[in-house]
This record gives sequence, structure tokens and C-alpha cells, in this order.
Amino acid sequence: MIYKSKLIEALAGKNRGLLASESEKKLILAAIAQLEDYNPNPRPFEAKELLNGNWRLLYTTSQELLRLDSFPFLKLGQIYQYIRVQDTAIYNIADVYGLPFLEGIVSVVAQFEPVSEKRVRVKFNRSILGLQRLIGYQSPEKLISEIEQGKKFTAVDFNIQNQEQKGWLDITYLDDDLRIGRGNQGNVFVLSKV
Repeated sequence: MIYKSKLIEALAGKNRGLLASESEKKLILAAIAQLEDYNPNPRPFEAKELLNGNWRLLYTTSQELLRLDSFPFLKLGQIYQYIRVQDTAIYNIADVYGLPFLEGIVSVVAQFEPVSEKRVRVKFNRSILGLQRLIGYQSPEKLISEIEQGKKFTAVDFNIQNQEQKGWLDITYLDDDLRIGRGNQGNVFVLSKV
């Protein structure tokens, strides 16, 4: 599809939005809107096999995520989102790196609940921030398995109790390998399946 190719081309070299100029951001948002008009799965929960799985962030307008790159001596690595439809679970995992042996991980665990044909309500449950070496981080899959088993990590590992730590996300585009979402804070997320 030409609109999908146009979007992927616009995202090239933008490092998830960190390197996009203001004019490039406008072009990217226009390309996203064009592609959303041709969403092959306007009811994503009827295409659970497409929604389920492991995703990598290609682009976002979320300053909360992009700000992870602004800490001294740290750079933002890959950001992943693992969706387990059957368990209504979401695992967000961001790699951070910088000084040797100080590679870190930032992970947030959430539950989701479909509230319309394309919207999910998200409740954040747990946050884990730590050094990859100290928590024995090997891969997102292993980390998720340990989280599901209830493991407590040698890290800043806490349950999120604040009832205000909720949000929603509209899934505005979904195909075999690309997903676009728009969140309650006005942020856009473009992810590819891994």
C-alpha cells in the first residue's frame, strides 16, 4: 500500500521521533492520518491474532518515552511492547545504555480492557527500573516470564497503586506487521511486529 510505504519512508532515520524536526513531525503525522483512513482492521479485537504478539516502537510523540534519552550518560535503546491478548496484559520494555556495564531496563506492566471496538482502557500495575546485569536481563521474553512468575528483582521494583495511573488507547491501524495507536494524552505510537 502506497500510504504505508510513505509512512515507513518518513520514519526512516528519525530514531523513534528523537531526530525529527518540527516540519518532519508534521509530515509524519499527516502520513499516519492518511494510513489510518485505510485501516484494514477497524475492529482490532476481531483480529486478535494480529494484535497479539511482540512489537517494536518505530515512532512516538510521547515525550515521557523520548525523555528517557535525555538523562546524562544514557541513551535510549529499543522500546518493545508485548501484548498478550488472552491474558489482557501489556509489557512495555525500554533498553537504556551508555557507560559500559551500566546498561539498564525500564519496564512497565499493565492490564487492558477493551471498552469499544477500537479502544482499550489501560491500568498500569508494576514498574521495574534497574541495571540489566543486576536483574539478570537476557531478553524481553525471559523478563516477561520472570514477571509472570512473580519474581521480585534487584532493582527499583514496585507495584503501582495510584488509581490515576490509568489511560486509554485507540488502535487506529492494524495489519500483519504494523500498528498505530493514539493515547489519551494525545500521543501517537507506531509499532512494527517483531
